[in-house]
Amino acid sequence: MRIGLVGGGFAALRGALGTAFDEAGWDGVEIVDLPVEVPDGGLAAVDVLCPMGSTISAALMDATTPRMVQQFGVGLSGVDLDAAAARGLPVDNVSGAESGNAVAVAEVALLLLLALLRRYEEARANVAKELVGEPSGRTLAGRTVGVLGVGDIGGEVITRLRAFDARPVGIGRRPRAETPRAAELLDDGHYHRTDDLAAALARCDDLVVACPLTPETRGIVDAGALAALRPAGHVVNVARGPVVDHDALLAALGSGHLAGAGLDVTWVEPIDPDDPLLAHNVLVTPHVGGVTETSYAGIARGFVASVERHLGRHG
Repeated sequence: MRIGLVGGGFAALRGALGTAFDEAGWDGVEIVDLPVEVPDGGLAAVDVLCPMGSTISAALMDATTPRMVQQFGVGLSGVDLDAAAARGLPVDNVSGAESGNAVAVAEVALLLLLALLRRYEEARANVAKELVGEPSGRTLAGRTVGVLGVGDIGGEVITRLRAFDARPVGIGRRPRAETPRAAELLDDGHYHRTDDLAAALARCDDLVVACPLTPETRGIVDAGALAALRPAGHVVNVARGPVVDHDALLAALGSGHLAGAGLDVTWVEPIDPDDPLLAHNVLVTPHVGGVTETSYAGIARGFVASVERHLGRHG
C-alpha cells in the first residue's frame, strides 16, 4: 500500500498515519510526499492520494494512477471531484465529530476570538514594556456571536460560546429542522438561513466562520456581510480562506468597521508575510485548528478505516 501525501506541511500527519496503519495490522505501508504540480519526469504510482491543504488535480491523478483519494480530515474543496468521478475514483473524508477534529477546531476558534477581545498581542508587548494593567479588553460574556455553518465544528463552537455566557446565532444553508446540530442546539429565534445573512449579522457583535468551502459559500462573507456586522466586531475564520472575501476583509479592517480578525485558514497557505492584512489587528495561526495529538490519532484511524472500506482489508 502506497500513500501519497500532497502539498507538504502538517508534519505530525505522517507519524499519526503510520501509527494507525500499524495498529490496524497493516504491513508494507509506504507513505511518500508528492508535489502539487506534476514534474517533467512524472511521478510513481500510488494507491491513495491524500491532499494536505492542497489541490488534487486531474493531471496528478493521471500521473499517479491512484485507486482512491482520501482526505485526512473533513474538507474536500481542493479535490477535483469531477475528474475523480470521470476516472471512477472513490473520494472520501473523515467525520469531524467522530475523530475529535471538530472539538479541536472549535477550541482554536475560541482561542482566536478571546485573544482578539482581550487584546492578547498588546498585552504580550506590554510585558516587555513593563506596563501593568494595560490594555483594557472586552469580555466574551454577553456578546452575540454569529456562527456561519452549524455542522460538527459550528455545533462545538456554539456549545463553547454558551459556556462563556455569549449568545450564539447559527447561520446555515438548510432550515433549522433539517440541520441536526442546529435543531439540537438552537431555537428558531437564534437561527438564520444563509440567504438571510445580512439580517443575521446585523444582530451580531462577532462572526465565527465554520462552513465548508463550496461554490455557494466562496466569498459569502463579502463587503455587504461585513458591513452588516455591528461596528468594532471581529471575524474568526476556521473554515477555508476563500469563504471570506480577502479584499472586503481588508477594507473593513482599514475603515475601522472591524476591530480585528483571527485566521486559522488563509487564501494561500502559508500566508504571504507581506499580505496587507497583517498590517492590521489580525491574528494568524498556521492551519493548526485540527492539529492535536487526540484529533490526529482519531483522524488517522478514520483514514485507515476508509481505505479498508474502499480498497479492502490490507489493500
